[in-house]
Amino acid sequence: MSTQGGGSTPMEWSIQEVAKMTGTTSRTLRHYGEVGLLTPARIGRNGYRFYDRDALVQLQRILLLRGLGLSLPVIKQVLTEHTDVDEALQAHIGWLHQERERIGRQIASVERTLAAVQQGEELTMETMFDGFDHHQYEDEVRQRWGDDAWRRSTQWWTSLSAAEQQAFKQRAAQVNGALREAAEAGHPPDSEPFQRAVEAHHTWLGEASPHDPAATTRERYLCLADMYVADDRFAAVYGGRVCAERIREAVGVWVERNL
Repeated sequence: MSTQGGGSTPMEWSIQEVAKMTGTTSRTLRHYGEVGLLTPARIGRNGYRFYDRDALVQLQRILLLRGLGLSLPVIKQVLTEHTDVDEALQAHIGWLHQERERIGRQIASVERTLAAVQQGEELTMETMFDGFDHHQYEDEVRQRWGDDAWRRSTQWWTSLSAAEQQAFKQRAAQVNGALREAAEAGHPPDSEPFQRAVEAHHTWLGEASPHDPAATTRERYLCLADMYVADDRFAAVYGGRVCAERIREAVGVWVERNL
């Protein structure tokens, strides 16, 4: 840890110190600078880069967004459009708490499974798959669509075999991944690639909701697209709020043309 001089001089850290603290590399930090993500506080005469507190806060946000799977161009857009650091860090804290709770449940579940296997005890589905289920969005579904929609959804899901559930998850990843790719690639919302991705998503939604014919109506589909933007957890799945907004716009175009 170094300073530029007197007692009132803001603290600075060299690029080597920052790389060591964050578990990254000097090359990565320089690349972040080259693409406009991370600006050093100053560059010494010898070409060494030094980072102050504000730069470290920026780097923390970059690393958190990378942890969510966002690409560097999307991260740059998020940082550009969300300049309120306090608000952004509060959102990050919320995501991390949710992830910590989910991972904590999964760890406890696997530990119980291991103990039962080692001791030759019986296992129950409830204890084995706590933290792996789809109930994390139960409150949202009940609030938006009603208790009956949640009940029918749960009955449909539990009626599937393990292989069918796995196939559903793979199909969901494929369809949602196509939407994210279209958004991250910067395709115009009304372009053919984006509209094909939306159509496939709408088709999949109908296949995934045989218990709820209203799931693919104009109103519900537009509401779902709004949810992708409004809820940071959903937005993260689609590459961040900027991408989610692009997807919502593309959904709006597709709905106008087809529903």
